[in-house]
Amino acid sequence: MTSSIQNRKYATEITAANEGERVSIAGWVHEKRDLGGVFFLIVRDRSGFAQVTLPRKKTEKELFERVKRVPRESVVAIEGEVKREQKAPNGFEILPSRVEVLSEASQVLPLDTTGKVGAELDTKLDARFMDLRTEKTKHIFVIRSRILKAIRDFLDVRGFIELNTPKIVSAATEGGTALFPISYFEREAFLNQSPQLYKQMLMASGFDRVYEIAPIFRAEEHDTTKHLNEATSIDVEVAFEDHEYVMTLLEELIVFAYTNVVDYPGLAKLDLNLEVPKVPFRRITYDEAIEQISGAGEEIAWGEDIGTSAEHTLGKIIGELYFITDWPCAIKPFYAQPAGEGKDTCNAFDLMHPRLELSSGSQRVHSYELLKQQIESKGLSADSFEFYLDSFRYGMPPHAGWGLGAERLLMCMLEIGNIREVVLFPRDRKRLVP
Repeated sequence: MTSSIQNRKYATEITAANEGERVSIAGWVHEKRDLGGVFFLIVRDRSGFAQVTLPRKKTEKELFERVKRVPRESVVAIEGEVKREQKAPNGFEILPSRVEVLSEASQVLPLDTTGKVGAELDTKLDARFMDLRTEKTKHIFVIRSRILKAIRDFLDVRGFIELNTPKIVSAATEGGTALFPISYFEREAFLNQSPQLYKQMLMASGFDRVYEIAPIFRAEEHDTTKHLNEATSIDVEVAFEDHEYVMTLLEELIVFAYTNVVDYPGLAKLDLNLEVPKVPFRRITYDEAIEQISGAGEEIAWGEDIGTSAEHTLGKIIGELYFITDWPCAIKPFYAQPAGEGKDTCNAFDLMHPRLELSSGSQRVHSYELLKQQIESKGLSADSFEFYLDSFRYGMPPHAGWGLGAERLLMCMLEIGNIREVVLFPRDRKRLVP
């Protein structure tokens, strides 16, 4: 049967137009249906489903009985003749001449792959390999692949270079303690929480426009539906541009990602009517955000960060993707460019979905002296950032950028309730396996 597997076709590659031809398929036994005089085997592969039909009177007895005994989710290879059948998936069925069981599954399954019986999220994550066989979960990750490809296409055509920065570092990217320490030979090191410092250093190299899609690690003890300790960040940095330019770039990228998903047939399996957002996204200042939140009855003082509850309040008021701009310098990182002398705001922004924050970015400080001053104003040691500051001594252009959470974008786009559902093997406060 080896040659049959090597020459196999996916289920959706076969149509009723192939009637009378001999074909080979391979996949998993999704369902079995015994109607007495005829036995149906629904075989699932990555593309979809094929119906294998065994009429009792026309099928060899040994083959008929062997197929009936095959447990669901066993892996099979099948060779047979294509016959037109409107009621079957894709409008055809296969009348098998050979059925080989390549791997027999246990009779008791950890969850139901047909979706007829639901499963708790922990059950799905514990048996992720099995959960990925379900239609809904499969399509989530196909869409994730489409989104990341669309983002790369969008940036590549605009002259961006994809680069990779270290994930093992000697110090915090932005200060603070949300770092995972690791043993690095004779020294302590950390898993990187952001490529921020490195992508800024690359602006001094003359690359001008760079991006990275890679994991980040944050040792925050959150246990919410929107936080992960290992996430995928989409990071962009652009030289000779300001925060306004990268905000426009970000909203155009979001629209491009939506556009590349909206016509995907698998959306129907997610019961989702996806609409592409319109640009430009609404922009409100931090002051306006505070005013609207306070007007809705939630107390928040100027200079405070906007917490989860306030985000939800504001999201309900606005009801669409929007930017919050002109943040107080005190609550943004040291590398955010101050708006001007005498002002206590900076050229920073957050991209918000009504449910949560998707991205944050800013125009960056490119003056060595000002950057050193701002590092120290945050209570950090400039000496700890010497490798980073050195790149500002020898000609650093003005630049701006942002970081976008891939998982947050996907969960909001697909209206999924828990961020763990859009990660193959999530890492959070409690989950380290599988």
